[in-house]
Amino acid sequence: MPGRKVGAGLVLAAIVAGLTACGGSGDAGGGVRLSLVAYSTPQAAYEEIIEEYRKTPEGENVTFTKSFGSSGEQTRAVAAGLEADIVALSLEPDMTELVEAGLVAETWNSGPHKGMVTDSVVVLATRKGNPKNVQTWDDLVEPGIEVITANPFTSGGARWNVLAGYGAKSDGGANRKAGVDYLYSLFKNVPVQDSSARKSLQTFSGGKGDVLLAYENEAIFARQEKQPIDYTVPESTILIENPVAVTKNSEHAAEAEAFLKFLRGEKAQEIFVENGYRPVVEGVPGAEGFPAPPGLFTIADLGGWEKVSTEFFDPKDGLMVGVEKSVGVSTEG
Repeated sequence: MPGRKVGAGLVLAAIVAGLTACGGSGDAGGGVRLSLVAYSTPQAAYEEIIEEYRKTPEGENVTFTKSFGSSGEQTRAVAAGLEADIVALSLEPDMTELVEAGLVAETWNSGPHKGMVTDSVVVLATRKGNPKNVQTWDDLVEPGIEVITANPFTSGGARWNVLAGYGAKSDGGANRKAGVDYLYSLFKNVPVQDSSARKSLQTFSGGKGDVLLAYENEAIFARQEKQPIDYTVPESTILIENPVAVTKNSEHAAEAEAFLKFLRGEKAQEIFVENGYRPVVEGVPGAEGFPAPPGLFTIADLGGWEKVSTEFFDPKDGLMVGVEKSVGVSTEG
């Protein structure tokens, strides 16, 4: 199990207490000041990474302002004018919104890492000791099992959950009917759909439900904070990919690009691993502790985000509209 060295209290506050945003003025001092706007989960990792970066020749005269919140909220804030030199978001469609707004270059994902800085997977989190013996996707649709996940029309994390279950039961999209039928059965066992994955974790931590669909890194955080949960990485699950980019209007593009390069270096990637994230580069210490699900698939295997967003999550015609209507849940974001 990858371990984490720092930021325990901060992560617990952000994940378990459900804080949705945290901002700060940058470190005092001269030189270049960069603005990092990021989704909230990796806050502890970024705090440590920035500390390490400022010890390097490239970073010694660089200070940072930092804003952390939900990925969708951060995306909308940047689009509305929030200053950002670097944006770190939870899923590609949020970055696409900034591309469409003219704030991020269309080539943001053209490098060897396709614009990604960390990975994770969808896991099945359970009560300590797994009293219902939940091991597989099939177990989630058994009678009497309560599954906690957020509303996919308001939560990016919930979209990953939906696609993980669909992809696993449709053989990576090859058997669409089987995948769709599974989603109808799954959501019959979802008693409440919060507006965000963070709120769903709060609901689960408060005692509701038998299983929580969650990011692996969040489950690792919770366990390291001595929360009474276990988790299972199913044999078939989706690879979660988290993007980062420099904005087109950055006044310090060269310095921002240097920081992005550092984020994909061994030191920063090791810090991400310590915080529960899977690295995007090879040979990072601690990465060997992550299980390798034999049926791991990606969003590309399901046709890519453009296709998936329309097919699954269009608020009028997406297939999840029918799923939600079948259980009486609103599809309005």
